[in-house]
Amino acid sequence: MPIKVVRDLPAIEKLSNENIFVMDERRAEMQDFRELEILIVNLMPTKEATEEQLLRLLSNSPLQIKVTFLRMASHHASNVSQEHLANFYRTFDDIKDQYFDGLIVTGAPVEHLEFETVNYWQELQAIMNWSKNHVFAELFICWGAQAALYHRYGIEKYPLNHKLFGIYDQYTLEPKAMLMRGFDEVFLMPHSRHTEVLAGDIEASGQLEILVSAQETGPAVVHSRDHHSVYVFGHMEYDAETLGLEYQRDLASGQDIQVPYNYYPEDYPQQRPLLRWRSAANLLVTNWLNYYVYQSTPFVIEKIKDHRD
Repeated sequence: MPIKVVRDLPAIEKLSNENIFVMDERRAEMQDFRELEILIVNLMPTKEATEEQLLRLLSNSPLQIKVTFLRMASHHASNVSQEHLANFYRTFDDIKDQYFDGLIVTGAPVEHLEFETVNYWQELQAIMNWSKNHVFAELFICWGAQAALYHRYGIEKYPLNHKLFGIYDQYTLEPKAMLMRGFDEVFLMPHSRHTEVLAGDIEASGQLEILVSAQETGPAVVHSRDHHSVYVFGHMEYDAETLGLEYQRDLASGQDIQVPYNYYPEDYPQQRPLLRWRSAANLLVTNWLNYYVYQSTPFVIEKIKDHRD
């Protein structure tokens, strides 16, 4: 089934060229059934690339999904045109009286900062508090996952000795969990971060369960035991070229950065990287939509609070 987005979003044409069905609002209004309402808080500087990546994964479901993109009103985004933000994004004040079946919060390149010093931290906290009564299921990615765990459970992030950067084997610890249905015992996940959360801190909460982990990466996928929240510390949404673009950016800025681990064939940057995690990424998002959102969310969306209590 198609993804429903604001008319003329640039990602529509690009995804259509991949035979991914994305319809605009005008065409969707001709259909009469309950679509899933998904809110995406896009904190990434490369907003248009992230839009394409997430829409591509959401489109792999048989469900019709209406996507709303949210930006931080308290932050000036300098890597995307203000026209694009005005046309395709809304602010928290615009949607705070609405209800959503699902919320996705992306990563952000602010790991070097304490949470409280991020200029949109108070606004993001307000969104996470609001989500408890206005969103049925949540999916947090990378820094977004760290931020949510800190806000909800006081779980700290810790600096790594070196940037975790590359494609890593991940081990499925809880194959019977609904989110992990269909997963191999080992699969690949891209990572790009300078910080980590510790397994002991997650387990000590008593409300969280580690589903995927590895010695090199630490916890990679965690969910709340009530199934309302999922935390992914890698970037399953990344395209084949994303880590390469980050590598070239870091080199150009003079950073002491190593070649992304297990990314380029033979670790040779002139080789074209292969996309080897797309099937696992599709499965993760499809399982989240199916088991954590669609099969549990109330038909009357305004009753979300009753179903989360």
